[in-house]
Amino acid sequence: MAVDIVMPQMGESIFEGTITKWLKKPGDKVERDEPLFEISTDKVDAEIPSPSAGVLKEIKVGEGQTVPIQTVVGVIDAAGSAAGSSAPAPAKTAAPAPAPAKAPAAAAPAPAISRPVAPPPTAAPVAASSASSSSTSERIHSSPLVRRMAKEHGINLSTIEGTGAGGRISKQDIEAVIAAGGVPAAAPPAYSAPAPAAISRSATPPPPAAAPGASGAQVHVVLENAVPREKMYFGNYEIHPMSTMRQRIAEHMVASKRVSAHVYSVDEIDMTKVAALRAKSKDEFEKRYETKLTFMPFFVKAAVAGLRAYPTLNASLDGTNVILHKEINVGIAVALDWGLLVPVVKNADEKNILGIQRNMNDLAERARSKKLKPEEVQESTFSITNPGVFGGLFGLPVISQPNVGILGLGAIEKRPVVINDSIAIRSMCYVTLSYDHRVVDGAIAHQFLHKVKETLENWNEPVL
Repeated sequence: MAVDIVMPQMGESIFEGTITKWLKKPGDKVERDEPLFEISTDKVDAEIPSPSAGVLKEIKVGEGQTVPIQTVVGVIDAAGSAAGSSAPAPAKTAAPAPAPAKAPAAAAPAPAISRPVAPPPTAAPVAASSASSSSTSERIHSSPLVRRMAKEHGINLSTIEGTGAGGRISKQDIEAVIAAGGVPAAAPPAYSAPAPAAISRSATPPPPAAAPGASGAQVHVVLENAVPREKMYFGNYEIHPMSTMRQRIAEHMVASKRVSAHVYSVDEIDMTKVAALRAKSKDEFEKRYETKLTFMPFFVKAAVAGLRAYPTLNASLDGTNVILHKEINVGIAVALDWGLLVPVVKNADEKNILGIQRNMNDLAERARSKKLKPEEVQESTFSITNPGVFGGLFGLPVISQPNVGILGLGAIEKRPVVINDSIAIRSMCYVTLSYDHRVVDGAIAHQFLHKVKETLENWNEPVL
């Protein structure tokens, strides 16, 4: 019996996913709920378990391709390994030729050079033939990522004909319009504008002088479409295509810098009291609660105190409206070997040190094992990042949208400071606040930092 493997829906607002890696190959035996492939969405990366035990008979959608949810990406022969053992040969020929998939990227690097010259794959999404083909009252099917990209580039989604399931507008559709310079539906002929735009876009970065003639064009096309999944060598340099997660991070960071008016404030905190309390309590804390005690929950509690005192920083901006959030959900940046995620400690203001530490440890562990759910990286109202854990004195982080502030923590280290006209050795830490000047003024930012500083320097909450 053949069992279809489908692209799952990882959250209510997620309508497509990118297969980043197949963990099995055609002919391999799989058990039910065994990790089968990895996907990346605009929210989270995750391992997808097998829906059935059997033999992986066919891979229909290759690595690096983006498809709508519920698309069949492979087939499992659930009848048994004996029947499935003869499947590997035909299955391997199907893997690199994902004809049913509507992802615009080529399945192999070979046609990469000719791709810019052939406009139809990228230009097809450009607009309907008449204004009457899309009604303003008709719901436009698209993901939050697509809507944000359209808003940033001033593109009316109602003028785009989606190529996804049910006419959904995919990321590839909006990228094609952006590449064409945001040409609206009314612009004459649909394919005339994108063709030269595609060529000029691939040739925009001037090729290195030492690069051979044809390979220069190929390199830019390869980088643009991220077709190869392995690094490539060109003389005295090599090409590493960005992973799907790295591309998502790039999109979010560029969008944040473009949207928010970034301003930075710096302060220094005497962490001696907290450091002494932690050193005294960490062994008993770990023994009693079976989890390590770090400095981060102290900073989260201090940030909560600051956000309560200055709620302007616990906000987001919607057009010309400032939304002040009643709940305090703190996103904590987690560095991974393959990128960065910001899982969220929900209702941090309702948790004590133990609750925050356990919640953070659980989120961080599941982020590293690709077990996070999309809702666990959503709805943050403020963020914290900790470059100090890698020895950084301090950093100036980019705001995590749609927040209006992010707290950056430097390394906690002993330094000589002046106290009551005497020199003393204290555990000191630089903290920075990146804030959106469209919403937050410098006075509020520094008052917030002072509240954080005051809370930590005069810590009086027990941890055991």
